[in-house]
Amino acid sequence: MAAAAAAALRAWFWNERFWLPHNVTWADLAGEPGPPGSGLQYPRAGHVLSAFPLALGIFAVRLLFERFIAKPCAINLGIQDSGPHRAQPNAILEKVFTSITKSPDGKRLEGLSKQLDWDVRKIQRWFRHRRNQDKPTTLTKFCESMWRFTFYLSIFFYGIRFLWTAPWFWDTRQCWYNYPFQDFLIMFVHHLATIGLITFSYMNNMVRVGTLVLCLHDASDFLLEAAKLANYAKYQRLCDAFFMLFGVVFIVTRLGIYPFWILNTTLFESWELIGPYPSWWLFNGLLITLQILHIVWSYLIIRTAYKALMRGKVSKDDRSDVESSSEEEDVTSNSTKGVFSTSSNGSNRINGHVASGQWTEEE
Repeated sequence: MAAAAAAALRAWFWNERFWLPHNVTWADLAGEPGPPGSGLQYPRAGHVLSAFPLALGIFAVRLLFERFIAKPCAINLGIQDSGPHRAQPNAILEKVFTSITKSPDGKRLEGLSKQLDWDVRKIQRWFRHRRNQDKPTTLTKFCESMWRFTFYLSIFFYGIRFLWTAPWFWDTRQCWYNYPFQDFLIMFVHHLATIGLITFSYMNNMVRVGTLVLCLHDASDFLLEAAKLANYAKYQRLCDAFFMLFGVVFIVTRLGIYPFWILNTTLFESWELIGPYPSWWLFNGLLITLQILHIVWSYLIIRTAYKALMRGKVSKDDRSDVESSSEEEDVTSNSTKGVFSTSSNGSNRINGHVASGQWTEEE
């Protein structure tokens, strides 16, 4: 009974008339696109599983890179591994911090004051110090950003290297000729590196246009990480310059090239050459949704850049903002809110770039 239900669910989900153009079946994609024995294959669902060992391998490389390359670079630039002042050990306050709240309200502060015979101000200071303990050091953040900068830059030029000789890079109509019977091996590793968002488009072999979308989105990411690296190293002018360059590249690629190059081929050229089918509407709906988000992100980047210009500089990462424990610091702390915010609950994150006028980092 359960097996029959599972088979029925699988047949419904992978309905050929939803995922594939008319007169094409999954069986058609099971054969070899080239001569017998050539080893060429069309995309298959099982290929996605190889993303998991690849992800573990990349994670291991990241650990080695941050320890043996990024950390020595940070130390040579004078970035220290010292963290903020640690809170005085206190079992009662620690229990409140870990089990109840990290920012107690006035009523709870009064209760703790009576229980510990501490004044409220001292308890507030303890919670500030305790919160600061959980923030990563500038050295840690530098290593993270250096890894992302290296990875984004490498994967972008990797994509350009292979797409440069691909006919669909220069003529997007090539994305749809003989679809879905197209070879996919050239950009297979590139797709695995992106893992999540392209799973279904990979399975129904929208590989050519997928490579264009991914490479286009990689074009600006490494510039944001370069700005962060300059910020952590306290090269403020270089930081500002990289951020402005990031904003320009982001806006040009997401508001110019993406709609007039990518959406043009997915909406109009594909309609002309292969015609619409159910999953065509799904994927184009997602691409249009992405364009709407591009507009929002671009607005936030422009607003952040404008504020930075008015201030004369781009502020620092919120994660390095050690919460002030003196009255003078309390007064000035609001002016040091950064444009690299990385809130732990992700509430301020939008595409890993900008939210509420602040910079954020990617997952």
